[in-house]
Amino acid sequence: MNSDDKGMNVSQAEKPYVQWQDEQTPRKALWLSESNYAAPTHIVPVDDQTTADQAYRLACEGNSLLWRGDFHNALQLMQAMARRINRAEQRKLSKAAKSAKQLPAENTTPSVFHQQRQAQAQRARTLGRLLLELDAGYISGLRRAPDLSAACEAAFGVLDEPCLMSLRDLQGALGAAQWRQKGVPIAGLDLPIFPHYGVFAPTRHEYVSLMQDAPLPAKHDVAFDIGTGTGLLAIILAKRGVGQVVATDSNPRALTCAEDNFARVGLSEIQLQEADVFPTEQPLANFIVCNPPWLPAKPSSSLELAVYDHKSRMLRGFLQGVCAHLAPQGEVWLILSDLAEHLQLRTREQLLAWFVEAKLEVKYRLDTQPKHGRSQDSTDPLYAARSSEVTSLWCLTPA
Repeated sequence: MNSDDKGMNVSQAEKPYVQWQDEQTPRKALWLSESNYAAPTHIVPVDDQTTADQAYRLACEGNSLLWRGDFHNALQLMQAMARRINRAEQRKLSKAAKSAKQLPAENTTPSVFHQQRQAQAQRARTLGRLLLELDAGYISGLRRAPDLSAACEAAFGVLDEPCLMSLRDLQGALGAAQWRQKGVPIAGLDLPIFPHYGVFAPTRHEYVSLMQDAPLPAKHDVAFDIGTGTGLLAIILAKRGVGQVVATDSNPRALTCAEDNFARVGLSEIQLQEADVFPTEQPLANFIVCNPPWLPAKPSSSLELAVYDHKSRMLRGFLQGVCAHLAPQGEVWLILSDLAEHLQLRTREQLLAWFVEAKLEVKYRLDTQPKHGRSQDSTDPLYAARSSEVTSLWCLTPA
């Protein structure tokens, strides 16, 4: 794998196109959507004279808004639309909270959680309707537009024709470019991690201390990191002296990102393999590490696959298959938050039963409290669940 790869080449993908009229002139451009939204069917041109109220109303009606004004004014318009969405969300959540009081206690928290998920999805769809047209090479003709080429090529691949894309997706590419340049500092680790576009950034990393505190198995010459993402856990294992680390991921962007991070810290000997879960054609591992998605809910985008695990399929598949890849007397390190339990999306009894089904038993468990901002925000409707969250490293061994 080449660490200079810049994602999928757009010319190799199946190409959806958008056609529209611009001042009676027929126009056509490639449609790019990282959220896999359908190509827009009704496009309304907007510019510096369009008010935030007008834009918000048009977007809520299902129109796509093609920006024709100053680039920085487009950013301000999207911020103003977001404020209007926030106000509407607060009204809905307040109403939901009042309704929740009428529900049995066991139904209250999951009801509010699903309300929040629906609001987040609607917010993304509404803000995603503000569009920009870019020429080949991601060149923008808007006033005060920055150079977008490098960030967009790193995120979306080489482009040799005009395209239409949401300003929200473009912002994601620009933000990822900054992360890729500056890195994300990791508490307890004397080095930053550099996320790529489309790879979940380790902005929450309280589990790093668990990985550093857990005693290595007596024999630790081979370890697997399942679902490596940015490669953070594989780096910790290598730095702790594990002789051979094999990291897997099903996301090609994650593999490229992990390879970049390994090279930056001089750990290019870590092996990478594209796999749904476990590596193939490898020796049995002395221990296997996995930090799966923590919440059993349906993801609404590829990036959310790192957070939401629909019906706990990834977690259960990992547990059911792990013993077949584990050496005798080997250990499984499962890093998992109990937020799903506090949100009443899964019970502790279910989790323990899955261990038993997989013929695993608990050797020990290390716990840590959350330190992220949302766990401290008492105005969050789910504050009680978030503030009670515990992240654990479960050390499991074959029963």
